[in-house]
Amino acid sequence: MPRPGDRDNPALGREDANGTIWFTVAQAAAFTGRDRQTIYSWERRGHLDRVAAPTDEHGRRIYTQAQIAAAERRARHNAAATQRIAA
Repeated sequence: MPRPGDRDNPALGREDANGTIWFTVAQAAAFTGRDRQTIYSWERRGHLDRVAAPTDEHGRRIYTQAQIAAAERRARHNAAATQRIAA
């Protein structure tokens, strides 16, 4: 069974010593089943704080699984509100 950090599965992030799972933008996209551009859109719209995001050893921004889940919820909420206004 794959574990977080396995290189064979891009949807799995990296687990730290506290059990927190961290994702790069590419891993977050694979984890959520969305395109990388969607994750970048969440950053631009403020659903993910790109300024405060730590980076991995390659300089890529990383986010926790909880941050990704919260950003996805906010994006869905905003999309639903937009649809209600348009209707």
